Amino acid sequence: EENGHQNKRLKSDADEEDAEDQNKKLPKRKIVLLMAYSGKGYHGMQRNVGSSQFKTIEDDLVSALVQSGCIPENHGEDMKKMSFQRCARTDKGVSAAGQIVSLKVRLIDDILEKINNHLPSHIRILGLKRVTGGFNSKNKCDARTYSYMLPTFAFAHKDHDVKEELYRVDRETLDRVNKLLACYKGTHNFHNFTSQKGPRDPSAKRYIMEMYCGEPFVRENMEFAVIQVKGQSFMMHQIRKMIGLVIAIVKGYAAESIMERSWGEEKVDVPKAPGLGLVLEKVHFEKYNRRFGNDGLHEPLEWPEEEEKIAVFKEQYIYPTIINTEREEKSMANWLNTLPIHDFNSSAVEMQANNKISKKSNDLEASDGCGDDSD
Repeated sequence: EENGHQNKRLKSDADEEDAEDQNKKLPKRKIVLLMAYSGKGYHGMQRNVGSSQFKTIEDDLVSALVQSGCIPENHGEDMKKMSFQRCARTDKGVSAAGQIVSLKVRLIDDILEKINNHLPSHIRILGLKRVTGGFNSKNKCDARTYSYMLPTFAFAHKDHDVKEELYRVDRETLDRVNKLLACYKGTHNFHNFTSQKGPRDPSAKRYIMEMYCGEPFVRENMEFAVIQVKGQSFMMHQIRKMIGLVIAIVKGYAAESIMERSWGEEKVDVPKAPGLGLVLEKVHFEKYNRRFGNDGLHEPLEWPEEEEKIAVFKEQYIYPTIINTEREEKSMANWLNTLPIHDFNSSAVEMQANNKISKKSNDLEASDGCGDDSD
């Protein structure tokens, strides 16, 4: 019996070695993978080689690619060797239903099944397509669509005392939210919606194609709504700040005029909504599809056959994570409590001027012998 087990083990080891040898003989091909993942517990998508305490989605992906035999181990250590490129660098905690990565792999048999076998269930590869040798998923992407799922009590006016679970948004409020979101359409200077970009930095100008809030729905007794935004490209925190500002206006903390002002040169204090509800929905390759999608060698980068799998993944992993985390950690409710701290009325210049004036008057009062300790 022992000999039988040993022979079986030796045979399986030999089979694995044969498979590995076969893999090594396979030519490498440029492909794209369609990915879906729940971002909770991860420090974003992009791998940070050398800082292993901050786990990223790409750490798990690269490990699965190596273990499945798609790429040699040294390609996992140096991702340039496999020409790896992600379409969007999602931030900490952000999920994706339609992320695209491009890379060179050995096209082994049952490749998707083998990669997925080495991935946790909350990260899935849902599709694969061959692409041109020079394809780069970041550079060839014309636009990205994100969604942001939030509880509708975020839109309740600050002067109304609402019970979070009982709140249901009315038509008038939803229409106002959509009117404000539509203001973002077109090209604007979004330097106030990210960090480390000055008002004259050309890269702060971004083009938004559409932005709207869909019909609300109830999950686990709480009402939610999903905001969709499609743009050419987005800067760090841009979408969360765009939504944060609209919430601040609808709740009555800021005047509508602040939106127009935020695109001007002055510094405006724009609040950043929580990252929890943000999902990368879809990436668009219209130019590439027109040029290569029907050339007889390549397929267009559209995924109609995978839409059902995407919908199932969202229902299984993304939406429950957002809903349960919101209920347990109250990220939106806690963030709403910080809105009164923001100064929406004065610009940075005015604030500095006001500080100087108040300092001078304090100095005068002190010299008159009637100053106090308040600043």
